[in-house]
Amino acid sequence: MADEARDKDQLSEAAESLLDEQQDHLQDEEVFVAGQWRLMWWRFRKHRMAMVGAAVVIIFYSVAVFADFLAISDPRLSDVDVAYLSPQTIHWFDGGFSPHVKKVIGDRDPNTFKKVYVTDPEVNIPIRLFVRGYEYKLFGIIPLDRHLIGTVAPEGEDERVAPFFMGTDVLGRDMWSRIVFGTRVSLSIGLVGVLLTLVLGVTLGGLSGYYGGWVDTIIQRIIEITRSVPTLPLFIALSASVPKDWSVYRIYFIVTLIIAMFVWTEMGRVVRGRFLALREEDFVTAARLAGATDIRIIFRHMLPNFISHVITVITLTLPFMIISETALSFLGIGLRSPAVSWGVLLQQTQNVQSIAIYPWVTMPAIPVTLAVLAFNFVGDGMRDAADPYAN
Repeated sequence: MADEARDKDQLSEAAESLLDEQQDHLQDEEVFVAGQWRLMWWRFRKHRMAMVGAAVVIIFYSVAVFADFLAISDPRLSDVDVAYLSPQTIHWFDGGFSPHVKKVIGDRDPNTFKKVYVTDPEVNIPIRLFVRGYEYKLFGIIPLDRHLIGTVAPEGEDERVAPFFMGTDVLGRDMWSRIVFGTRVSLSIGLVGVLLTLVLGVTLGGLSGYYGGWVDTIIQRIIEITRSVPTLPLFIALSASVPKDWSVYRIYFIVTLIIAMFVWTEMGRVVRGRFLALREEDFVTAARLAGATDIRIIFRHMLPNFISHVITVITLTLPFMIISETALSFLGIGLRSPAVSWGVLLQQTQNVQSIAIYPWVTMPAIPVTLAVLAFNFVGDGMRDAADPYAN
């Protein structure tokens, strides 16, 4: 009996070993036949911080898309009665699970004339999900008035009072709603700017590297002149030249265009270097002999050979675009009120006294930091995944 049990154990171990070898063999075969994008995805998944960054980026863009639904009140609605109101505390229980905030009463200190707020412990303002609020159009098409979070009018009150989770600004506007809407503007400037950078960098860099000669000389001199211009004085001059009666959309377009005009040069040089290395390859010569046009050779044969590198550059350029918009708007030479962006919101932090007295006005710096870190993590992961020599 002992010999039979030992023989069964040996057979079981041999079977498990054979099964493991077969699985390893199948995995090796899957790797050998996998395409470039699948290999990049497998490498990207191994980068834990890149996966976390990708999740954060998805969350940010989801907030940008559904900003109206996530906002508690109209971000442009001011109420001086609650100006510089500190973040309200959420109370979760009241004889059972019942999220609510206390009613706030504003008054003036008779000695300092400073606005002070006192909570009324007897009046609870219930917090509910999917409440009715101001009207908006989802995706610019579907008219709705439902919001994810809101309050219900307490007994004896005529109107609902927004729960100010992040406090209010100098005009009594809800900081949470303004940060949510600022996400849409700041992140969209990054996307539009990167799109312009991609078009200019790939087109001009590709032409420079593919044709060489006088075309290369002219484009490279343009890049060098552009990179030599001091950006901050130029931005200040351009900001001063923008007419005061221009709409928010015009200023948005100008700011995006100006940032892109200075960022595309880096991608242009990268693309030029890759084209210089690829234009003498056999497949390019074969395509040229087959009668393919230059445009087809550039975009159909050469560009796909380093598209993963271009995507990596884009993911690393996005945070720079976001930081640029935030910095310019913070300095007052980018977007201006009534536009709502992270940089515009941070303009309130230029006064050190305001930061000391009302520290919650610095909260827009939190999403800026998180977004930039997330994009950098994704860019690092994409760079490692696109490395052909990576394990």
